[in-house]
Amino acid sequence: MSGARGTVARQRDGAPRRMLRRAVAALGVILAGLGICQLSALATKPRHSSYRWHLPQNFPMPRVPAGNPMTAAKADVGRHLFYDVRLSGNETESCATCHQQALAFSDGRARSVGSTGQSTPRGAPSLVNVAYDATLTWANPALVTLETQMQVPLFGSRPVELGINDSNKAEVLARIARDPWYRRAFRRAYPGRRRPIGWKTVVLSIAAFERSIVSADSLYDRYLRGEAKLSTSQTRGMNIFMGEKGECVHCHGSFLFSDQATYAGAPDERPKFHNDGLYNIGGTGAYPSDNTGLFAITGRPQDMGRFKAPSLRNVALTAPYMHDGSIATLQAVVAHYAAGGSVITEAPYAGDARRSPYKDPLISKIDLTERDQADLVAFLETLTDHSVIKAKRFSDPFGHPLGATAGASRASAVGNVVTSTTPR
Repeated sequence: MSGARGTVARQRDGAPRRMLRRAVAALGVILAGLGICQLSALATKPRHSSYRWHLPQNFPMPRVPAGNPMTAAKADVGRHLFYDVRLSGNETESCATCHQQALAFSDGRARSVGSTGQSTPRGAPSLVNVAYDATLTWANPALVTLETQMQVPLFGSRPVELGINDSNKAEVLARIARDPWYRRAFRRAYPGRRRPIGWKTVVLSIAAFERSIVSADSLYDRYLRGEAKLSTSQTRGMNIFMGEKGECVHCHGSFLFSDQATYAGAPDERPKFHNDGLYNIGGTGAYPSDNTGLFAITGRPQDMGRFKAPSLRNVALTAPYMHDGSIATLQAVVAHYAAGGSVITEAPYAGDARRSPYKDPLISKIDLTERDQADLVAFLETLTDHSVIKAKRFSDPFGHPLGATAGASRASAVGNVVTSTTPR
């Protein structure tokens, strides 16, 4: 991905770029699996942009809202805010509590826990390559920009995450404004603003940092570049994944290994959501009432249990799996899809999801031997990019150990005085 193997995007001629976009949309990850779909011509640096993108050779340019152009200063402010527990109502959690770098910016929980102890209904998705996601939650097609989505963990009340509300938002912002480092950094990031520290600039900064987390230096990526070889098992798994035998590619296609990938210049498409055969409560097709997927937005019966197919990049780091963390291991995930769905025999969720009336037609029993399933897992493990979980530019600027819980001793309150480690 970034660093020594990263490449700075270069401007290409417009016509070849349009041709490549059409080719990428048509062929997707099948050609990428054959090592012949390179998107370097799409990884272009927009005119008038001072931000140095670290884009892999086969990644296009991310979409960036016109109202929040990327700058290094802004992303750096966002990195500090992302790890700062002072940005929660009770100073116990940060964004990084639920998005830990060591876990590919997920948190290892089936369901995340907010600053007041409330659990969210779903797990925290990985933020790696989030700049390329067409939608930004498990099942809400309306949240399509990081700037909009950021309002949910900051200000949401059902459930409470960071716990900022009308009664404390002025004080929370004042904590940031009192910090000399932030005062200098916000002025650098927003030089034209009379009052550079405000909730709008907080949101813009965190979004810019999250957008900067681009990753594609896995073993698989190095294989595509001719820099590494896959084992026999990994190669068999790749062929099953890319081919009709496994049919994984239908929901996990594109350079992102998701069917919701987007990028600068990509055509606008309706985002896809899928019922992946997890539940069929009482034989009615129902999902647990707090996790009905797209149905909660649309109210349409056919949307029951439809969720986003997440990117599989770094999937070996993001257990447990599925939207509710109900499957513990990659081996069990592969077995679930090979069986064509789950069979739950105990209340309250008893039902044979293989027979759900709302299950995606692509989720059907697949003839996979034990070796086939092991090979698929071996291939999925090649998608881990170890550099992204170690990169300093994505790391905790307050100097805590890699993988430490973001809420642990990051700031301590004594009376009304808050002390924190000096950011770097």
